[in-house]
Amino acid sequence: MSYNKKKPELLIPAGNLETLKTAVIYGADAIYIGGDMYGLRAKAKNFSMEDMKEGIAFAHKHNKKVYVTANITAHNQDLDGIRRYFKELVAFGQDRPDALIISDPGVFTIAKEEAPDIEIHISTQANNTNYASYNFWYGLGAKRVVSARELSLKEIAELRANIPEDMEIETFVHGAMCIAYSGRCLLSNYFTGRDANLGECTHSCRWKYHLVEEKRPGEYVPIEENERGTYIFNSKDLCMIEYIPQLVEAGINSFKVEGRMKTALYVATIARTYRKAIDDYFTNQELYEKNKPFYMEEVSKGVNRQFTTGFFFGKPGHKDQIYDRNTYDKAYTYLGTIWGEKDGLYNLEQKNKFSVGEEIEVIRPNGDTLQVTVNRITDEEGNDMDSCPHPRQSIYIDLGVKLYQYDILRRKEEL
Repeated sequence: MSYNKKKPELLIPAGNLETLKTAVIYGADAIYIGGDMYGLRAKAKNFSMEDMKEGIAFAHKHNKKVYVTANITAHNQDLDGIRRYFKELVAFGQDRPDALIISDPGVFTIAKEEAPDIEIHISTQANNTNYASYNFWYGLGAKRVVSARELSLKEIAELRANIPEDMEIETFVHGAMCIAYSGRCLLSNYFTGRDANLGECTHSCRWKYHLVEEKRPGEYVPIEENERGTYIFNSKDLCMIEYIPQLVEAGINSFKVEGRMKTALYVATIARTYRKAIDDYFTNQELYEKNKPFYMEEVSKGVNRQFTTGFFFGKPGHKDQIYDRNTYDKAYTYLGTIWGEKDGLYNLEQKNKFSVGEEIEVIRPNGDTLQVTVNRITDEEGNDMDSCPHPRQSIYIDLGVKLYQYDILRRKEEL
């Protein structure tokens, strides 16, 4: 089957209203979010129904789409609540979600009954690895399927060739790689009683482990030769920004970024960089090739665990794992987002401490990055402050330059 290659959608995560607005302004075509229940990121701040409605209205005003996750593996006691939840979403009217992301067939059935006019996208949690599965969901009315993380580009291209042209393929291209099959991890439930399939994952795969041999109790042997032990299943982060031509050629409709628990700084950094890379490629392929080092430099400024191409070019090997630590590289600290102006000073809610005299950076949706010095900080009453040590304090600042709403402040850290 032939397939007309179009510019793919850039799909960015948001864990709260602030990050949703950031994603919209910094280049996302669509944003996926979760409510207080029924999504697989229970530790994310997530959205109240009021914030969800406001966020969807904001996105629609900017001609962007919003998809809402309801991709838990549902138990009997969940079903009535899920039905009420979908009814509430439908009641949003013109600002209802553009799609529901679902993995459970029972939840799918309820969505078809209660929200027949909202598209259904099948979550990666449904473990769809072949075109027969895609066609199965298409036959039931699904518009899109999120491919399993374990698929290669060759397999995705074969999928594309064997499904209807109007069926969409969504694929993770950046972010954390859940190592148990497509995220259906059992470790968290076993060790802590917190079910990853109900959104409560504790990232047990990131912990440090030693082996104990049956006949030698009390002797803890490192799994790896490193004396500090190792981190089983401890994958590097996925990054495919250098391979946009291959992703497009495979027939992927939506480039999905993982990270609903990340900050607005992370969302802005990754969204604006992938936005530029996609636009560059579709404008001038030589420009895209020339700018690859810039793209990699920029995405590395987001919190990461080093990068891998995952399963796209074959099964990952030992070089795609991290064996000596379980921490993230944090090149920059998020200081806050500009929300307004008063008397020549600019307002933000402080996210991390910074001080007068510090050199920091301002990033903007258009790709600009400014090096600035903090000249002044005041509280809401206009009292000068040497620093802002109180989390989430509303402050006013002077950086010696004109600032705009949605400018983001960050500080470079020594790694």
